[in-house]
Amino acid sequence: MKILKLQTLRGPNYWSIHRHKLVVMRLDLEDLYEKYTSDIPGFYKGLTEVLPSLVEHLCSPGVKGGFLTRVEKGTLIGHVIEHVAIELQELAGMPVGFGRTRETSTTGVFQVVIEYENEQAGRYAARAAVRLCQSIVDTGTYPATELQQDLEDLKELKNQASLGPSTEAIVKEAEARGIPWTQLGARFMIQFGYGVNQKKIQATLSNQTGILGVELACDKEGTKRILKDAGVPVPRGTVARYFDELQDAIEYVGGYPIVIKPLDGNHGRGITIDVKNWQEAEEAYDLARKASKTKTVIVERYYTGKDHRVLVVNGKVVAVAERVPAHVVGNGKSTIAELIEETNRDPQRGDGHDNILTRITVDKSALDILGKQGYSIDSIPLKGKKCFLRATANLSTGGIAVDRTDEIHPENVWLLSRVAKIIGLDIAGIDVVTEDISQPLREVEGVIVEVNAAPGFRMHVAPSRGLARNVAGAVMDMLFPGSKNGRIPILSVTGTNGKTTTTRLLAHIIKQTGKVVGYTTTDGTYIGEYLAETGDNTGPQSAHLILSDPTVEVAVLETARGGILRSGLGFSSCEVGIVLNVTADHLGIGDIDTIEQLAKLKSVVAESVMPKGYAVLNAEDPLVAAMADRVKGQVAYFSMDPNNELLLRHTEAGGLAAIYENGYISILKGDWTLRIEKAVNVPITMAGKAPFMIANALAACLAVFTQGVKIEHIRKGLSTFVASVDQTPGRMNMFNMGSYHALVDYAHNPASYEALGGFVRNWPGKRIGVVGGPGDRRDEDFVSLGELAADIFDEIIIKEDDDTRGRPRGNAAELICQGVKQFLNGIKNSESKATYESILDETAAINTALDRAPIDGLVVILPESVNRAISLIEGRHVIQDIELLQDSQREPKDQEVLKSSI
Repeated sequence: MKILKLQTLRGPNYWSIHRHKLVVMRLDLEDLYEKYTSDIPGFYKGLTEVLPSLVEHLCSPGVKGGFLTRVEKGTLIGHVIEHVAIELQELAGMPVGFGRTRETSTTGVFQVVIEYENEQAGRYAARAAVRLCQSIVDTGTYPATELQQDLEDLKELKNQASLGPSTEAIVKEAEARGIPWTQLGARFMIQFGYGVNQKKIQATLSNQTGILGVELACDKEGTKRILKDAGVPVPRGTVARYFDELQDAIEYVGGYPIVIKPLDGNHGRGITIDVKNWQEAEEAYDLARKASKTKTVIVERYYTGKDHRVLVVNGKVVAVAERVPAHVVGNGKSTIAELIEETNRDPQRGDGHDNILTRITVDKSALDILGKQGYSIDSIPLKGKKCFLRATANLSTGGIAVDRTDEIHPENVWLLSRVAKIIGLDIAGIDVVTEDISQPLREVEGVIVEVNAAPGFRMHVAPSRGLARNVAGAVMDMLFPGSKNGRIPILSVTGTNGKTTTTRLLAHIIKQTGKVVGYTTTDGTYIGEYLAETGDNTGPQSAHLILSDPTVEVAVLETARGGILRSGLGFSSCEVGIVLNVTADHLGIGDIDTIEQLAKLKSVVAESVMPKGYAVLNAEDPLVAAMADRVKGQVAYFSMDPNNELLLRHTEAGGLAAIYENGYISILKGDWTLRIEKAVNVPITMAGKAPFMIANALAACLAVFTQGVKIEHIRKGLSTFVASVDQTPGRMNMFNMGSYHALVDYAHNPASYEALGGFVRNWPGKRIGVVGGPGDRRDEDFVSLGELAADIFDEIIIKEDDDTRGRPRGNAAELICQGVKQFLNGIKNSESKATYESILDETAAINTALDRAPIDGLVVILPESVNRAISLIEGRHVIQDIELLQDSQREPKDQEVLKSSI
């Protein structure tokens, strides 16, 4: 077997709208093709011995052991690999359950699709599944050491990508509320929402957290002074910057017992409590100074009592936890070392912050603490005796947490809420030492020890004892109050032809409302009036750029087939999904071989529409219209035919639609008609003579209408949007060359040629076409281009793209010539007298056509490089952009004058 390609999907995709995290493996089964598992000696036995847990896979039989039953009776090896890849992730602690295996049009090649939790782990599992199955085929087994290594590697990948318990809690809360999120590329930041409505967090710091509050919280002594001045009970203490200041500091706080800790420490590092003599003080000073970046330590009076962490979010106490230092409890039989080992076997304990609890480690500090209690690591404590291994109660050093949220006294709630505001933190973890949190601190000599920025949540979301608290919910309430979800309107445009023009028109209309629009096209990514990034930007990466920009209020995203295939959509859902048409283009690429498969791919946009959003569909295209059955939101249709039966049934039932009727671009709903503008007054329609442009305008008007854009804004947008180099480069760009005209358009497939022909055939003078097509199309597509060119143009110059996309130079031109010959030889019963020749170099072909242009003629250039074609034309002294005919509104005399000027 051979893995030909691995792709990672991260959004709604061809395989699933709801499962966004998928790995697609293109797998060549080679000599195992058509060899069923029942025909492979020992395969079933080997597989069940290596992975007995596969018995839990139901598969199509829908019962326990269903998948293994299929393996025993016989199934293709690709199907087995799918299930093995899923099971390997399950065994590594990443529960996934979705998979698909489908044969491609290439003999022996399959697409194996598996769900993943972690991207790198998903890709690893796919490769490991192939190794495992190949080994069983070859040897009857897979070495246990290899399987163990695979699982360890997968667990490591999972841990490396872990968000951490606090961040994960917030992310899960966002998902539960339907708030989109994405992990940013620096400093472990998470973005919630899109555009202007986005918020960011880093651990439990938010973009609303004040820098002054963070700085103050990091200055433990400064925090204490501020709180003391505000009448808040804090430990008596001071700082020692040098060792010779230590004795005076101890005397200042009132003598022993004391606490010595670093001025700028965290996670309990470098802290020593209950220091009772000078020798202990010296050791504690060295430990604290080593843990301090400023080499400064704090000396405080030691207050007895229980350690509590109080979490305050947005000025409100949301959780309280009592923290108990790392310890073991004697059973009268085991040594302390054995008790630690037993405690660490708890599956909830892990390294660092990855698990709910942290493993207890034995180091000098732990041994010293034991020594103070009269124990060694080999001691056997009495049954029920608690032996502490840490002086501080941090979870990161093995401590546990007990929820006390319901026990805190109202006066303490008031005081601690006030403390968070005094320090200036929107999310604060306040450390309190008190014998009884249910009594006011002032009555039991309780004190506030520290105020922490970016406090950990795991003690609250998963306490060792007591109720779990949804503290992440409080964070989301603060970031997105009320019903806010952080979204901005997303309008996604797909189809075979017209995507870029429609996208740009949508953006132009919405700009009339005064909003900042971010939009992606085949020629670049734009924010407002400016180009942010050049290139063919119609995939998820460009969508992320727009949705991550904090100035964007509305996103309009051209969404091409390639991006959906390679990575899925760049968003989870949209307010408007527009599908313009589905025609034969790019077939044979990416295992999309039929127009029905292409329609399924493009329907991802329509199916991703939110329940309250709209899928805007072409009622005249059966493949597009059929998508309505899979749409979860509302449906709106557009059509050039006012008598379209589907559209009429839809509007009679109260549905929304856009039609071209009596020369008007109009909106229909129920029994009323709202006329927006005459097509002849819309520049991109070429005075109403470019039907495909009218269709694009219908789709755009309908889409913005669903979003509440006012008619006056739609009308203004239509009337000021011109098919020019500035607004629609490469889309029906007309140039007045004085004695003739030149037209540049990016038509590159049969459907776009035919649409363009509807306009070009009406040109009164001679028509010269410079034609070609991308080299990765099918042979029959090039023949079709030749046939259409012969029916559109009087003279044809056939060129090729600089990038032949793997096709031999000259081959595409030969196929186009073949189509021209077929048409001219009467295969299509044509009376065309077109002439043709091949000039493969695009620059030479364009210049030849321009040189030959007759008076009143039209040179139509269908280029690979739009910029190059426009530069060649502009280098010939363009007079001005053509003034389009508006036949239906001009008097006969006006028409005659304009005709003579052309």
